[in-house]
Amino acid sequence: MFGLSTTIPDASTRHRRAQWKAAAPQLVPVTVDGSAYLVPRRPAKAYERGLLRPEG
Repeated sequence: MFGLSTTIPDASTRHRRAQWKAAAPQLVPVTVDGSAYLVPRRPAKAYERGLLRPEG
């Protein structure tokens, strides 16, 4: 029991993390200064209000 570097709960957490896959963010069209851009859905309002600037 002593001297083990990984406990059972730690091993199961690592296994769960290894199974997780990241998904690409959903892109929505936003018009800024007359130009249309595809931006992630969550910060779209910030782009429309001019708080963020789209690249490109």
